[in-house]
Amino acid sequence: MKKLLLLLAAAFSLGTAAAQAPTATVLSCCARPATASATEAFAMLATDKDFSGGHDAPLPYSYAGEGQLITFKTTDGQTGHGFEIKSAKPSTKYLFVIHEWWGLNDYIKKEAATYAQEMPGVNVIALDLYDGQVATTPEEAGKLMQGVKTERAAAIIKGAQLYAGPKAQFASVGWCFGGGWSLQSALLGGKQTVGCVMYYGMPEKDVAKLKTLNSDVLGLFADQDKWISPEVVKQFEKDMAAAGKKTTVKEYPADHAFANPSNPKYNKELAADAHQRALTYLKARLKA
Repeated sequence: MKKLLLLLAAAFSLGTAAAQAPTATVLSCCARPATASATEAFAMLATDKDFSGGHDAPLPYSYAGEGQLITFKTTDGQTGHGFEIKSAKPSTKYLFVIHEWWGLNDYIKKEAATYAQEMPGVNVIALDLYDGQVATTPEEAGKLMQGVKTERAAAIIKGAQLYAGPKAQFASVGWCFGGGWSLQSALLGGKQTVGCVMYYGMPEKDVAKLKTLNSDVLGLFADQDKWISPEVVKQFEKDMAAAGKKTTVKEYPADHAFANPSNPKYNKELAADAHQRALTYLKARLKA
């Protein structure tokens, strides 16, 4: 009888544990390990099939305008790559353009050229956080984004900032993957940072880090975004306020990636409005 009671107790215990166990894990930008950085949290989205499926592969395009590929030393002792369009006249003003999850493709070069034409007194550098690799399918893009090490990407950005020089003023803009890194670039730039534009990128949630920002932030988001959701955006605004920093947020009636340069189904009207807001902001901060 005693053995029977013990067996029944064990079976009940196992059944209770099974009933309490979660049946599935839902991946979101908020449900992440406590130790994951903002950039690592965004990279985790590459495993979400809905996220990957929401990014249509870029149509073939070849950029043939001005600009040149450059290399520079990175702070980890390696070599960084970028695409630079220099100011018509010598200038200490720099705009860092950070690619979406496809990598530094010709669409990003074109976007960099557009900003260079609109702000002729600013040097524009499109950074390559994938070390020369470019994706053409969502599967490739997911692998590349997941493969980015925070330390390496930060070393590339710091290397570009050192390339610009100690007297340079920095501003940054990026989309999706690059949106989060645009904010990280602003943080890494210290007192040389004068502006930051982030398109639906993962916000930094460490208020202590946000307190070190030397500029305000313009955030351009999509209110139908399932990943960088309105709730995430509201929390970012609260965190920025707690850090004593100013942020201007514009939410568009659209889904994630609506303004991505490489997106063949981007919303032309909303993308144009967002670009104009970004341009007006950047001109004001860089005095361009």
